[in-house]
Amino acid sequence: MTDARAQIQQALDENDVVLFMKGTREMPQCGFSSRVAGVLNYMGVAYRDVNVLADDGIRQGIKDYSDWPTIPQLYVKGEFIGGCDIVTEMTLSGELDQLFEQKDIVFNKEAADKIREANA
Repeated sequence: MTDARAQIQQALDENDVVLFMKGTREMPQCGFSSRVAGVLNYMGVAYRDVNVLADDGIRQGIKDYSDWPTIPQLYVKGEFIGGCDIVTEMTLSGELDQLFEQKDIVFNKEAADKIREANA
């Protein structure tokens, strides 16, 4: 197992929700990463952010790990959920709420409802 793959696996094993993103939750470095981090932040989800720009091995490694070509990538309980478009669709449809409920991830339901109301 490569060092990057080991680091990716460790992050997934140690955290219920992991967002591999460009930048950090406080300072996203691309609009897509900003959108997903913004949803998670607004909904009050506890998550680990992994800045792929800080390590080229992780940046390519996560793409190989998921067989998904783009960043950001959201994982819940070790399961790859998707990138920005998928997370946005799931948020607006309520599927993300359902996933969090099924996986026992704490989130603010009222905040999730407000996101949907604002985008209706």
